[in-house]
Parts: sequence; C-alpha cells; structure tokens
Amino acid sequence: MSTEYNPYSAPASVVSDRADDQQNLASKGRRFGTLVIDYVFFYLIIFAIGFIIGITHGSEGVAKFPWQLIGLVVLLSYYLFFEGLWQRTPGKFILGTMVVNGNGEKPSFGQILGRTLCRFIPFEPFSFFGREGWHDSISKTKVVMTRGG
Repeated sequence: MSTEYNPYSAPASVVSDRADDQQNLASKGRRFGTLVIDYVFFYLIIFAIGFIIGITHGSEGVAKFPWQLIGLVVLLSYYLFFEGLWQRTPGKFILGTMVVNGNGEKPSFGQILGRTLCRFIPFEPFSFFGREGWHDSISKTKVVMTRGG
C-alpha cells in the first residue's frame, strides 16, 4: 500500500517536506526582526538579574558584578535553551520561524552549540550581507518559515 493513500502512515512534517525549497527560507528582514526581538528579551533578562542583585546586594554590589561574564552566560544559555528544546527563540516563535538542519529536521545539540558559539565571532551579524550568516553555514543549519509569511 502506498504511503500517499495509507490512512495509518505518520503525517509528514511541513518543514521537512519543504526544507530544500528556497521559498521556505526565512527572509533577511524576518531574521533581523527575530534578532531585535531576541535582544529585547536578552536585555530584559539582564535587567531582571541586575534588579535582583540590586535588591540583595545594593548598588555597590551591582557595580562589583562581572557583567560581561554574566552577559556571556545569559546569551549562551538563552540560545542553547530555546533552540535546543524547541528549535526557536522567543523572536522565532513570534515571527514564525525555526532552526532546522540540512534535512529539515531538528538540529543536533552539537549543531545548536556550534550555532550559538558562532554568534561570538567578531562582525558575525554582518555576515548576513552575504548569502547566509556564518552561524548558519558553519553549523550547517538554516532558518525556515513555520507558517505562511
């Protein structure tokens, strides 16, 4: 029996079926929008951490904290957590995109880790002036649409 007409076959994933379709790739504008939204969330998290530190340690305690290290840990955790679990950050959820591997499936943890670490390459955000961003090409991932847009 052909799977096309088999009512018992598993449903096909829309992302997997269209992963190679260039029209399914998220546009540069949409990707920039997710970057902006994700950085708003990032700064809200940093603000919340600073607020808690300020309440517990006072203003002198806030000045003594290693904010660059805290920012690094928060940014790493943010992308690893959201993209590792759901293939989407809050920005990607809002704008209807997700990260997939070359086959249109969920990327491995190693790909998500590589993708996240690539974000710390100097001038990496400007790599999108080319065909794709370095954090996509190096980790062999891409960002696709999850809904029409």
